[in-house]
Amino acid sequence: MGEEGNPRVNGERLQEIRMSRGLTLRRLEQASGVPYDLLNELELGGGAADEATIEGLAETLDVETSELLADY
Repeated sequence: MGEEGNPRVNGERLQEIRMSRGLTLRRLEQASGVPYDLLNELELGGGAADEATIEGLAETLDVETSELLADY
C-alpha cells in the first residue's frame, strides 16, 4: 500500500498499456477524467492513487485493476 493506505500504481505498466492503446497522456486524461499531472506522476514514479482513480483508469484502458498495481 502507498500513501495513506492507497494502493501503489506500477507506472511502467501503466505507460506500457497506455501506449499499446495508442493514447497520449492528454487523451487518457480526456477519456478517464484523471488529471494529466497525476497521470504523469504515476507513470514516472509509480505512486499511490485512490481506488476510484485506479478503477477509472482500468475501465478506460480495458484491463483489470490488478494489472495497474505495483507488486509490493
